[in-house]
Amino acid sequence: MHIKTTSFVKSATKPANYPESSLPEVAFAGRSNVGKSSLLNVMVQRKSLVRTSSTPGRTQLINFFDLNEELLLVDLPGYGFAKVPMSVKKQWGPMIRTYLQSRENLRAVVMLFDIRRVPRDEDLQMLDWLEEYGVPTIPVITKADKISRNRRKQQIKPILEATGLPEDAFTLFSALSKEGRDEIWERVEMALDDATPLDDED
Repeated sequence: MHIKTTSFVKSATKPANYPESSLPEVAFAGRSNVGKSSLLNVMVQRKSLVRTSSTPGRTQLINFFDLNEELLLVDLPGYGFAKVPMSVKKQWGPMIRTYLQSRENLRAVVMLFDIRRVPRDEDLQMLDWLEEYGVPTIPVITKADKISRNRRKQQIKPILEATGLPEDAFTLFSALSKEGRDEIWERVEMALDDATPLDDED
């Protein structure tokens, strides 16, 4: 993917606030400390298009970004542990599920897992929703640089067991070394190519 232009479009919490757009969308999902903002910035080759924070859970809205005026990248709220009010946490599940269920532009979801963490109930719930709504899923294991290469298989094994997905379904990613960036883009482009054109939908 050749990055020409990137820009923030808007934030939303419900369908009435989503951008009025016919562009295809690819969303990014994962726990609040999985490195989602860093991955997005690496993907678009920008240092701060998406705000990163040392405090998990800063993404409390659905954020839409325009890429090349051809594609929208969607940063979904991070779930799981976060220093935010319980009332906000309770909104995240319905907010994400409504987006997955109702957004016709959605073409794939890049689902992130931390190489140092065993997937929890929220991660598995997200995978269930993606399967339920028939959303193509691109699983990515982040923070690969945190683990030595000879320990990777050992660390990945619990993720494979918890998700039931094969090892070749995952892409290993490092925001530090940029490892995995090109492969993720290849998988995103494959999902876009496989999708039914928006103009052909009922």
